Amino acid sequence: MRFYREPDADPTVLDGCCVAVLGYGNLGRSFALNLRDSGVSVVIGNRDDEYRSAARDDGFTVLGISEAVEAAGIVVVLIPDEEIPECFTASIRPHLRPGEAVCFASGYALAFGLVDLPAGIDVLLLAPRMLGEEVRRSYVDGAGFFAYISVEQDASGRGLDRLLALAHAAGVLRKGAMPLRASDEALLDLFIEQTVGPYLGTTIQVAFALGVDAGLPPEAMVLEMYMSGEMARTFQAFADAGFFESVGWHGVVAQYGGFLRTMELDRGAMTAMFSSVLEDIRSGGFAARFQEERDAGGPTLAAIAAVKEAGNAMTEAERRVRDALATRP
Repeated sequence: MRFYREPDADPTVLDGCCVAVLGYGNLGRSFALNLRDSGVSVVIGNRDDEYRSAARDDGFTVLGISEAVEAAGIVVVLIPDEEIPECFTASIRPHLRPGEAVCFASGYALAFGLVDLPAGIDVLLLAPRMLGEEVRRSYVDGAGFFAYISVEQDASGRGLDRLLALAHAAGVLRKGAMPLRASDEALLDLFIEQTVGPYLGTTIQVAFALGVDAGLPPEAMVLEMYMSGEMARTFQAFADAGFFESVGWHGVVAQYGGFLRTMELDRGAMTAMFSSVLEDIRSGGFAARFQEERDAGGPTLAAIAAVKEAGNAMTEAERRVRDALATRP
């Protein structure tokens, strides 16, 4: 196992090469700005919407998707996963020339066979382990960010050189790039999102409801669980000191109580649920249902949006905390 760092890359590989960034959402904007600030020639490919206007306001040459692909030697696909299959077939694939490269920021479309790749191009994966806006912030402050990388198809014989040059320009290699196949990246990403994520989110909601019912102030509940930043620092301690080693950073009462309650959890039920999720993802079942969701107009996503927009006690408690902190003493 290794991590690629800055000395492993040759930035001159991108000299004279135009890179097309397709999609100017949070991640697309961050990538494009980072590449440009590293001296790379960048054009933006985006449909005619507010993101296209934002790219133009940021000083980029903005084209349609097809035109951007034709103008570039390397194409970075940063549009939503569910939109990639149709867009790739209609607007990307027909305009790729032999010897060029296409780079994905997620292994999803590659892992589940959602794109038909031409034989004569390099197919690359550069998957950031960071939120879109943080990709830009971590570049500006010089810290960099982790990413998974892979050469899925090396038609030119220069696939790795191109990929490392891109990672260098984006700011990845300041922190480190770990080799990981697209199939594993997609499985890993979806698995954690659909296991750790739901458990953590449900834990917070259940604890909030029970705490408030027990008479605890709702504002104190949201402050205790996440708004104070203590929980975020706990997760950072996992990274800094190690998962088990960081236990010693907590008081004896926290260690004792946490250990007792951990032993009381139903690990069998959790393991069964996680195993079922893992198999559903690996078999392609989840990907198939997600594409059906997209084709049906996104009814589940609409329900999620409705839940987020509806008023709820946790959101109101968060607002009161922010309002109180915004008031000068």
